[in-house]
Amino acid sequence: MEKYKQSGLPIKERVDDLMSKMTLREKVGQLNQRMYGWNAYEKQEGGAYALTDAFMQETAAFGGMGALYGLFRSDPWSGVDYSNGIAAGDSAVVANQIQRYMLEHTRLGIPVMFSEESPHGHQALDGTMLPVNLNVGSTWNPALMERAYRLTAAEIRSRGAHLALVSVLDILQDPRWGRSEECYGEDPYLASAFTKAVVRGMQGDWSQLAEADRVAVILKHLSAQGAGIGGKNAGPASIGERELREIHLPAAMAGAKAGAAGFMAAYNEIDGIPCHANSKLLTGILREEWGFEGIVMADGQAIDRLLALTGGHEAAAALALSAGVDLSLWDKSFTTLEAAVLSGLVDESYIDRAVARVLRLKFELGLFDRPYTDETKAASVVGSEDIRRINLAIARESVILLKNNNMRLPFDANVKRIAVIGPNADRIYNQLGDYTSVQRPKTGSTVLQGIRMAATEGVEVVYAHGCGIRDASTGGIAEAVETAKAADVAVLVLGGSSTRQFGDLFDGNGEAVIAGERPAEMDCGEGVDLADLRLGAAQIQLAEAVAATGTPVVVVLIQGRPHAIGEVDELADAVLCAWYPGKEGGQAIGEILFGQVNPSGKLPVSLPRSTAQLPVYYNQKDPGRPRVYVDMTPAPLYAFGHGLSYTSFEYRELGLSAATIAAGDLANGERVKVAVKVKNTGDVAGPETVQLYIKARESMVTRRIAELKGFVKVALEPGEEREVMLELGADELGIWDSSMAFAVKPCKVEVMVGGNLQHTLRAELAIV
Repeated sequence: MEKYKQSGLPIKERVDDLMSKMTLREKVGQLNQRMYGWNAYEKQEGGAYALTDAFMQETAAFGGMGALYGLFRSDPWSGVDYSNGIAAGDSAVVANQIQRYMLEHTRLGIPVMFSEESPHGHQALDGTMLPVNLNVGSTWNPALMERAYRLTAAEIRSRGAHLALVSVLDILQDPRWGRSEECYGEDPYLASAFTKAVVRGMQGDWSQLAEADRVAVILKHLSAQGAGIGGKNAGPASIGERELREIHLPAAMAGAKAGAAGFMAAYNEIDGIPCHANSKLLTGILREEWGFEGIVMADGQAIDRLLALTGGHEAAAALALSAGVDLSLWDKSFTTLEAAVLSGLVDESYIDRAVARVLRLKFELGLFDRPYTDETKAASVVGSEDIRRINLAIARESVILLKNNNMRLPFDANVKRIAVIGPNADRIYNQLGDYTSVQRPKTGSTVLQGIRMAATEGVEVVYAHGCGIRDASTGGIAEAVETAKAADVAVLVLGGSSTRQFGDLFDGNGEAVIAGERPAEMDCGEGVDLADLRLGAAQIQLAEAVAATGTPVVVVLIQGRPHAIGEVDELADAVLCAWYPGKEGGQAIGEILFGQVNPSGKLPVSLPRSTAQLPVYYNQKDPGRPRVYVDMTPAPLYAFGHGLSYTSFEYRELGLSAATIAAGDLANGERVKVAVKVKNTGDVAGPETVQLYIKARESMVTRRIAELKGFVKVALEPGEEREVMLELGADELGIWDSSMAFAVKPCKVEVMVGGNLQHTLRAELAIV
């Protein structure tokens, strides 16, 4: 038996043996992921599935393939729904059918990896859709998310897939960007915490990759895709190396240290160099500095965009491969790698380097020894009650109470008639975000349904649509006004939508194409960027008309980005920001409105007053003295870390274990303990997120106004007080110095601890 087929041998020995038997064409095949998975099968009458000629031809072209993308993907771009797609119960059957063909109809029998979109759950028929990443960031609870990601991974693997493509690395600096919803927020420390939760929850370390409830995580996007000029998708990032390292790389480094199996390169460029051609990023930093040994996957058709630099597919492929890209995604360029080698554009050693990485991952996943999936497992794993419960928990913890004048919330016994009004009140897809699969009818709960579920006996709930998201029609406003007039309170459910429709236009990489008039119900998502962050004009008109009735107004924002909500905020007694809270979001919002759940979300991103203020992210460079506008305050409407509760908290006795510490001691592992006492001074039990910031001075490089360096979420009963302990070490106190080396330097540090950045206790720390 060939060595590569012997399970008892070391993986490197098996990889070397297999590569010694491969032709150049077969090696190139392992670097390609060119096919859309939904084109690999056809659903026949009676429910059986047949492999397509296109799949067989693609397999034959290179004697195999590295990976097959999106076998289970469902959405308007793929055109897959329940009539022609693969539901959970059939998933492993089809995956095994494809794998069996690959093993039996190729010379060396190299299995294929199935890669699946998982930006917030699994984008598949019956796949669990979690709340989007802005919700995740708003929970400030990585432990909760680690459990959610573990359950999601079990679903994906039970269906026969192996790679999860997960959005974690983008930092939200410009909310005009349509992919804002895919970010954990604007802070690198917060994003790093959740990136580690993704890797630990979905994958574990490399030794766990072969387990039946784990998947290999491909973290995206590397790097700085959230810094595109003008908030335009895939736009150039006008940043230097310091901004890259301080803001955009920490989450990636955290993921690499946690053991992530792969990264996906970003569409953008940094200082003139496209990420897919950036050898300093993909090889120098990722591999040589961090010691990363996994794979780098291209984003969809991105290598073909390098033709603007090279003029030809072979040269584009050679450029990306030599920079550090290992596995393609839908492009033509990587199919020409054999020709690129034969024409001298790239040495075959670069092919071997990438193939070894891809094959190692396949061996680690156990695909050579156990290529098939238990065809009965998905039925008990997908859509389990555990995942529903944790989905609801995320929704509950991610809703942020921005404003609550005169304790309008929660509703009291005097509220007997509630008018629920607005374009997002009763549309489940508007709660789910982009990268969402087709849902079964009557799935989840809308805000209207959630309010009705939570309403106590004797409370009447009435509904009026009012207007659309961006539709200019105001014909429904009159009905909404009459509905509000007869109510004790009006709940206005406003915001945006990333809902895609069958029949919409899409680019070859799946992003929405906005041609002619903007779709009325889609103003967010990939390819849908905004110039103006205000809500649609009809929504503002609706809010003004409802408020003019004199009925108290509570605003619930369902949105995929921070909008500039100044006009609406002034009209409302209370404002809840729920982002895209997922299928269980309606229930969570209803419970919060009635006080059955105490809101505990905190903003992971600053909310601007106006688009003209941008940028408003909190951790900007300290200019040394206040810099203001003549016509508007530079402060955001609601700042990073803000979030109210139905109770109140008091902080006292902030203390440091040392007021002075040597830089060398920190570098050698010593840490400064930061202790603070937190007390629930209200009448309601509730969680509080204790936030630790620093502001450093005199460190020989320009520092930021504030930097988040620690947080913990604690639950406190009424009257309960607890001492919370946080720590600062070299990772938190080190800087990229003037020579771009990371080190702890002598400086003065103001340590700030509180429930938000605006109200903190402060202590001084000297690093000598």
